[in-house]
Amino acid sequence: MILVTGGAGFIGQHLCRRLCADGGKVRIIDSFTSQVHGERGEIAPDLVNAVELLRADVREKRVLTEALRGVNTVVHLAAETGTGQSMYEVERYFAVNVLGTAVLLDALQGLGAQSRVERIVLASSRAVYGEGAYRCAEHGIVYPEGRAIDRLEGGDFEPLCPKCALPVACAPTPESAPLHPTSVYGLTKQVQEQAIFLYARTSGISAVALRYQNVFGPGQSLKNPYTGILAVFSTLARAGRPIEVYEDGQESRDFVYIDDVIDATVKAVRLAAPFVGPLNVGSGVPTSVLAVARAVNGFFGGRSDIRVSGAYRLGDVRHNQACSKQARKVLGFSAVVDFLAGLRTFLEWARVEGGGDADGYDRSVSELVSKGLMGKAKSRR
Repeated sequence: MILVTGGAGFIGQHLCRRLCADGGKVRIIDSFTSQVHGERGEIAPDLVNAVELLRADVREKRVLTEALRGVNTVVHLAAETGTGQSMYEVERYFAVNVLGTAVLLDALQGLGAQSRVERIVLASSRAVYGEGAYRCAEHGIVYPEGRAIDRLEGGDFEPLCPKCALPVACAPTPESAPLHPTSVYGLTKQVQEQAIFLYARTSGISAVALRYQNVFGPGQSLKNPYTGILAVFSTLARAGRPIEVYEDGQESRDFVYIDDVIDATVKAVRLAAPFVGPLNVGSGVPTSVLAVARAVNGFFGGRSDIRVSGAYRLGDVRHNQACSKQARKVLGFSAVVDFLAGLRTFLEWARVEGGGDADGYDRSVSELVSKGLMGKAKSRR
């Protein structure tokens, strides 16, 4: 029996389909929040009779305690996930992500000898790294902290070496990198990891924190403005509306397709050897945001005007690229879906699905501006 918290979400439903197809018994607990699921929160029809569904908040200790009975593995996906939103809804993000994890661990402790849980798999994030790894010509691999506002205002978007202040180049970030989260969301993920690792070590069970990179694919929410740039860009491009690209457009992300993410997660669920620690789940290939905007716009006929605006969002990182060596070693996992192939599949689905909320995206940007969390470079270099 596998308990999947947040199992009715984007990653959760894909995971539950795979687990059920492989003969697993799956129990889901999900609160169906409107930001993620809309006003009529429902699980996909093909899962209705395949899983046991509990509609409840992960912080409801009594429900969670009962949900844990007979469970061998917990996949903890339930979380608030908007990096920008986390910067001004701090209490909400700590309440769901940190307190929710604390309630889970308390419920496990309360079961005592009745607990059959042997393994916890946590959906973590590359956000725990902050900027992550870069290569300096003089000092080798270095780990810059958050970018200074005065440099962003001046259009100097690239991080600098923390030792010599010279330019650096993006490098693959390993799990051993220092943790310097630049957003409240990233901080809550760091706390989740540490709490689960501590519990696992003292209880003698396994715990894997999967540090997902930028996950995308069919089924992700097109209405949630905090779900990621691919959903936002596709909504704007379908409507022929202008697409704003922040900074100079050369910031990059490690996009990883949902099928690869599920493959890694299932391998973590099945991991027989004792293990406590984090593992990166990414493609290892950085793609610039401007290239993404152009590809999405081209798919929908190139009707949108792509504007590289010089705007920046506090808490954003410049680049990210996962080092996948440890995931290959521990799980035997490597991403196999090429970004452009995965993007086409996603966009074909989005074209049929429709229903994006461009106005909601505009509201989310206005919120960031009103909170002083966005700015615009006075010049770009």
